[in-house]
Amino acid sequence: MAETGKYRRGVGVMLLNSEGKVFVGARIDNTDEAWQMPQGGIDEDEKPWKAALRELEEETGISPDLVERIAKCPERMKYDLPQELRGKLWKG
Repeated sequence: MAETGKYRRGVGVMLLNSEGKVFVGARIDNTDEAWQMPQGGIDEDEKPWKAALRELEEETGISPDLVERIAKCPERMKYDLPQELRGKLWKG
């Protein structure tokens, strides 16, 4: 599916362990302290859940067969990178 407007279609994963602890990882692609949950873009003709599993495995090494989906966001969300971070993170 092509990008529309200024927003790219993407997915994010809130990963919980059996103790209910949430995973966040430190980004290794910049020198500032930046933490985030697994996320990424949806490839053309890819379904969101399939993209979420792919991104999770790419970013954490966790195989899809170890994942149980317990909820999903009922609506699409959009966000803008805060003004003070534009140009500072990920080469603008």
